[in-house]
Amino acid sequence: MSDRAIARLSLDQARALWENEDVFSLGKLAHAARLALHPEPVVTYIVDRNINYTNICACGCRFCAFFKAPGQPGGYVLSPEELAAKVAETVELGGWQILLQGGMHPELRLGFYTDMLSGLRRQFPSVAVHGFSPPEIVFLAEMEGLSIAEVLAELKAAGLASLPGGGAEILADPIRSHVSPKKSPADAWIGVMAEAHKQGLRSTATMVIGLGETIEHRLEHLLRIRDLQDRTGGFTAFIPWTFQPGNTALSVPETSSWEYLRTLALSRLFLDNVPNIQASWVTQGPMIGQTALYFGANDFGSTMIEENVVAAAGVHFRMEEEELRRLVVKAGFEPVRRNMDYSRREG
Repeated sequence: MSDRAIARLSLDQARALWENEDVFSLGKLAHAARLALHPEPVVTYIVDRNINYTNICACGCRFCAFFKAPGQPGGYVLSPEELAAKVAETVELGGWQILLQGGMHPELRLGFYTDMLSGLRRQFPSVAVHGFSPPEIVFLAEMEGLSIAEVLAELKAAGLASLPGGGAEILADPIRSHVSPKKSPADAWIGVMAEAHKQGLRSTATMVIGLGETIEHRLEHLLRIRDLQDRTGGFTAFIPWTFQPGNTALSVPETSSWEYLRTLALSRLFLDNVPNIQASWVTQGPMIGQTALYFGANDFGSTMIEENVVAAAGVHFRMEEEELRRLVVKAGFEPVRRNMDYSRREG
């Protein structure tokens, strides 16, 4: 039996930690686990931009303040010229990646997506596209009558470099059926990621807490991520963040920063095979973001040149690269630029 298998937390052990350890003791354990994986005093980050190519979505998730239903005023689809202008500005600001996500738009066919990707590759060959959450892939495959593998292969050939972990929320179907009944179930999310990894597309994994779930639901989510990572090794990072209830149809109390830090710490301890854990200063603000670096996180995420989904819920944190680096230094670490796969980026 390997050392990792001996040390690996069972569900019962993880539940006991959650029930018996306070936020500080959990943080101490998680920081030790982080240092075992990343002993150098380094915190990584990336300069990129979240671009939502459309806000039109037929899914109607109760937790989303950003979407517009088909035909509803305020809906948009970015033109190729508008998209190119956003990417050009990103490059001018020093960015080298875009996070490209939209909604389940019932009128955008596969050709729209492949044309968008190939156009970006022609105009901006140095910019990596980290795009399309698993629910977008599932929706597109069903609309086109294609398999998940076929859709991913077409997108990869057109220029898709990697997949974000969006649309996971909580990978427990009782919660998904309550907050997003039209969205693909947990098994479908896992299935898309498994196929993406099979095709050589790396991805991140996420979890949104504060949707009314219990610790059992969160542990189910973490176990699904860990099990898939055992099989594929395709996840580069795990990113938990808190649901922002402003302007949404879901009435739940806002999750505290202490709850976020405890969940972050438990994630680092449980996900022994996921190399990186990202702090969510976008939802928590810069001070809790710094604190997260002592609760298991070794990555400070993105400068977020543009972000619309969380902002639609009334949360508006922004950060220039210089400020991000300053915060990392103030927390006691060396800031290091990275790529999506966590290789270091020079310059």
